[in-house]
Amino acid sequence: MRDAAETLGACLRSLARQTLRDHEVVAVDDGSRDGSGDLLAAYARRDPRLRVLITTARGLVPALNLALAGARAPLVARMDADDVAYPERLEAQAGRLCADPRISILGCRVRLVGTSGLPNFGMRRYVRWQNSLLDHQSIARDLFVESPFVHPSVMMRREEGLGLGGYREFDGPEDYDLWLRAHARGLRFAKLAEPLLRWRDSPRRLTRSCRRYTGERFRALKLEALERGPLVGRPGVVIWGCGPVGKGWARALIARGHRVHAFVEVAPRRLGQVVHGARVVGPSDPPRGGRRIRAVADHLGVTDGRDLFAVA
Repeated sequence: MRDAAETLGACLRSLARQTLRDHEVVAVDDGSRDGSGDLLAAYARRDPRLRVLITTARGLVPALNLALAGARAPLVARMDADDVAYPERLEAQAGRLCADPRISILGCRVRLVGTSGLPNFGMRRYVRWQNSLLDHQSIARDLFVESPFVHPSVMMRREEGLGLGGYREFDGPEDYDLWLRAHARGLRFAKLAEPLLRWRDSPRRLTRSCRRYTGERFRALKLEALERGPLVGRPGVVIWGCGPVGKGWARALIARGHRVHAFVEVAPRRLGQVVHGARVVGPSDPPRGGRRIRAVADHLGVTDGRDLFAVA
C-alpha cells in the first residue's frame, strides 16, 4: 500500500468488522507520504489484530512478498487499500478452504465500484466474465484468456504460495503470473459464488497506468506459459479467427519460431486469403448456435484443454 489515505479507512473498517474474528491484518506501508502511515498506526493502537510493516518505496511485488512471508496464519487473503470486504468474506473463504483441502487458490465474485467518469465497458465485461468462472474446470479452461481472478478477492494457502516462490518481480502482471505457475504445478482453483468484495476502479489503478499490465505484456506471459506446456512438441498451430486478435497471436508465435498452419474463419469474404503465410479456411460442417469454436471442436472430436486452447 502506498499513499492510500483517501480510501484506507473504509478498507480497514471492513476488515475490523469481519465475522471471522480470529484473524490478523498484515499491512505493508510501501513508503507512503500522504499520512497513510499515521492512519495505520492509529488503527493498530485500537485493534491489536492489525500489524504494520513499514518499508521504503520498493514497489508492489516486494510488498506482496513481504506480507506473504510475514503472515503467521496458514491461509492468506489478499486485499488492496482501496477495496472493501463484505463482513462474511474471510469466514466464507476460510471455511471453504478448510472443508476442501484440494483447493489451493480460492476467489470470490466481486462488485465493481467507483467507475463514474471512467471508460469502463471493458472493465465491466471483464468482471462479468471472471464472475462466471466458479470451478476449477472453467477457470483452467479459460486461463489463457485473461486473469481468471480479481487479485484482492483471493485467499490462498500460505505454504503453497511460498512453495511457488511467491510473486515474481518482472515486467509483467505478477498476479496472473502466479496463477499460471500454480496451474503448471497442478494446484487447483475455485471461486465462491457470493460477491464478497467491492472492487474499486479509479484512474490510479495500476491496470490503467502501468505498462506491466498492458495487453502486450499479458500476451507475452501467456505465450511463455504455453511454450512451457501445451506447445511443447507441437509441429504448429491452427488459429481460429484472422481478425486483429488472431493476427496478433500469429505474429507473436511466428516471431518465436512457431508455425501457423492455417486460420479458421466463418466470414466468407476472408476464405481463401493467405495471412502471414497461412491460408484462411472455413470450418467443416459447423453446428449451429452455442459457442461456435468449442461447439465445432467438440463436433470434430478435438479435446478442449488438450488440443484446443482459448486465448485472447
